[in-house]
Amino acid sequence: MAYVAVGFHGSPLPRTMITNKRVPGARRATLRCTMAQPAARSKALDPNNTGLGPVDFNLNEYMAAKARRVNEALDHAVPLRHPAKIHESMRYSLLAGGKRVRPVLALASCDLVGGDEAAAMPVACAAEMIHTMSLIHDDLPCMDDDDLRRGQPTNHRAFGEDTAILAGDALLSLAFEHVAARTTGVAPERVVRALAELGSAVGSDGLVGGQIVDIASEGLAVDLNVLEYIHIHKTARLLEAAAVCGAIVGGGEDGEVERVRRYARCVGLLFQVVDDILDVTKTSEELGKTAGKDLATDKATYPKLMGLDKARDFARTLVVKAEEELSGFDEARAAPLYHLAHYIAHRQN
Repeated sequence: MAYVAVGFHGSPLPRTMITNKRVPGARRATLRCTMAQPAARSKALDPNNTGLGPVDFNLNEYMAAKARRVNEALDHAVPLRHPAKIHESMRYSLLAGGKRVRPVLALASCDLVGGDEAAAMPVACAAEMIHTMSLIHDDLPCMDDDDLRRGQPTNHRAFGEDTAILAGDALLSLAFEHVAARTTGVAPERVVRALAELGSAVGSDGLVGGQIVDIASEGLAVDLNVLEYIHIHKTARLLEAAAVCGAIVGGGEDGEVERVRRYARCVGLLFQVVDDILDVTKTSEELGKTAGKDLATDKATYPKLMGLDKARDFARTLVVKAEEELSGFDEARAAPLYHLAHYIAHRQN
């Protein structure tokens, strides 16, 4: 069943760019998010203003604890073995740090619907493996040609282009193997749904689709709908899949899974909007990657198309939309996702 995607700014995306088909068990939400919403509903992007959510929740401690467990699981998932060079390359990028936002989304969404963290750890690791693959490939000379990632030389600079490509390929295949082989205590049909969700997120209807439209749009005067297509698919879709997979393996009902999906879609686009803002307001040292690259290459970004102030307003609107999807869930279980949305909005790198 084909459908037309609707952008956050309310206009259908060009049919020539949409060939999406529904994947069983991987339904997508259609969202509308317009700049015409009353400004009074949007909270300021101020790290000291975290809205009306639970005040006794410490996000830093939560993120640190989850990240430690994710890092341990990733370390065990990719041991250093023969052939040594490919596994060194995989581990170099996979264990290089980072915020682990996607794995944390998976674990928090599992907990939101009353699931056990252990059930979601394989999909959490898989989401990070896929994300790392995308970073390795995105940094290649034939793509964005970057030299710095997470404060260290990019994978192809450290190991060569051939090994970097293969390391990304190996991480992608391992992601699906890991979910299939390591997920325990979850009904098989839910594991299959999670695999379908991840596959949809990374393929031509997801990350690859966003990347190819991004490449095709270089040097062209694109509008907000095209920009949103790129980022919903290239960035938001994997964040969405991580959260949705966590809810699926955690035993969430269909309605709960779809609310998690809508929340994550807003958070995923928020991540990119903030990324665009940081690219023009921070230094390379502050970001841990090359700053100002989008501006130097005349790439379409939210600040470029909307202006910096309106891009910040749009980020606020996305936070409000994400909050709305969490209403109705148990407040304590929703606290990590609530505060994670604000963390993404306030992040400085």
